[in-house]
Amino acid sequence: MTLPLDDRLRIGVQTIHRRTEPAIGPWLPTIDELVELVQLVDRSGYDSLWVGDHVSFAVPILDPLLQLAQAAVASRRLMLGTSVYLLPLRHPAPVAKQVATLDHLTEGRLIFGVGVGGEFPKEYEVCGVPQNERGARLAEGVGVLRKLWTGEKVSHTGKFYGGFTDVPMQPPPRQPGGPSIWFAGRSDAALRRIGRIGDGWLSYVVTPEMYRGGLGKIAEAADAAKRNVPRFGTAHLLFTRVDDTYEKALDAATETLSVRYAMDFRKAAQRYCALGRPEQIVETIRQFHAVGLRHVILDLLGPYEDRHRQIEWFASEAMPLLRDLTGQAA
Repeated sequence: MTLPLDDRLRIGVQTIHRRTEPAIGPWLPTIDELVELVQLVDRSGYDSLWVGDHVSFAVPILDPLLQLAQAAVASRRLMLGTSVYLLPLRHPAPVAKQVATLDHLTEGRLIFGVGVGGEFPKEYEVCGVPQNERGARLAEGVGVLRKLWTGEKVSHTGKFYGGFTDVPMQPPPRQPGGPSIWFAGRSDAALRRIGRIGDGWLSYVVTPEMYRGGLGKIAEAADAAKRNVPRFGTAHLLFTRVDDTYEKALDAATETLSVRYAMDFRKAAQRYCALGRPEQIVETIRQFHAVGLRHVILDLLGPYEDRHRQIEWFASEAMPLLRDLTGQAA
């Protein structure tokens, strides 16, 4: 089958509260800090704002659902999303209640991105979840979410979350059937799962050619499952650094990502990041768009203190070069 893609490119920004690492002293994010960032992203013309998720990570990170609930008050326009929520670490029933609530607090502007993680095994250990069960737990957990989001009395018997009968959850989400669920993942098993049950694919650390191949595998799995997919979201979390030269951008990206992922990220940055002058970054985005990407999510790298300048620089110099894809007026 041919996946039904959106008609235009949308551009988002990843992460709300974040501090530069390594850092000294306590981290005390403020309400004003969040409001200022959200309103900057909104007035700069971006379409969406996204937040990542970890229970335990190499750097400090806050809960994504709580951040998005606060962000929804600061912008009435932006779509808000998780990129991505590690559903296997939690029981899906309370998550269903939280996400349904968040869908109301955002007035239906929520996309629920989910994934399995795995780069940090300790967060599986602390949650008491065997890491080798993460894919199966994700698939079953999503099924539980969708049942509970109907608002009707529902029952479920499964390997991990079975054993409830005629349970209603009210109110159901603002969006009929619940927010769209976009799945992360790059393995063949993950791509097949997306084709069977996903509303969209949210990738990261892939090249445009890998993205093309991934969408092909998703389409094959959807066809094998005989799905009727009215709309399919295609997103990519793109590590990005706008700078005067490619070399300066590469240095900044390497420093940020090496600390974040506790490994030397230079070679990976060269392969997977969009770096350099605005026109160089636009070329990378165009390559992804050509193979099916319709929602690019920019993770703007570098020191925390550079973040506002990065948001403004991309908006003022890169966005105008993408107007033919975004449909934005000049």
